[in-house]
Amino acid sequence: MKTPSARVGPGPARNPRTAFYPGTFDPLTFGHLDIIARAAALFERLVVGVAVNNAKQPLLTLAERLAMMEEETRGLPHADRIEVVGFSGLLVDAVHQHGAGTVVRGLRSSGDFDYESQLSGALKRLDPHMETVFLLASETHRSTASRIVKEIARLGGDIAPFVPAGVQARVLLKLRQAPISP
Repeated sequence: MKTPSARVGPGPARNPRTAFYPGTFDPLTFGHLDIIARAAALFERLVVGVAVNNAKQPLLTLAERLAMMEEETRGLPHADRIEVVGFSGLLVDAVHQHGAGTVVRGLRSSGDFDYESQLSGALKRLDPHMETVFLLASETHRSTASRIVKEIARLGGDIAPFVPAGVQARVLLKLRQAPISP
């Protein structure tokens, strides 16, 4: 029985072998790239959705984040399966628009799981046919979070262990241009 809150959005037919990996990627980290590479190996097609999140104040613009994602995913294994798109609004609508049947989420800790299981439940209410697949962060990347990377950079620390060189250069350039806030 279809729940009253379920919504089936417009767009191409959904393929369970097409996955959608959403995030703000502000900035893109090695942890994100690890999840992308592993998901691309599991699915026939992986759509990486770079989100506009009005609840967050990103350091990098959507255009900058899309450009970084395009540059950094080109050299990954199975790069031919990866498509990078920008999106805003409901995740379920973006997933429908791109014909995906599965959402990929990365987990670093039990705290991530609590949040992600709530998100997965909400997605399931909006579309009972949508599945969420959780990939555990590789041990090397479990402590990597974009907000921590930005804080390290703001305080003058070295972010090279956390992000590719091209991302590091863009973040540092952006921070030099941004006014210092307390």
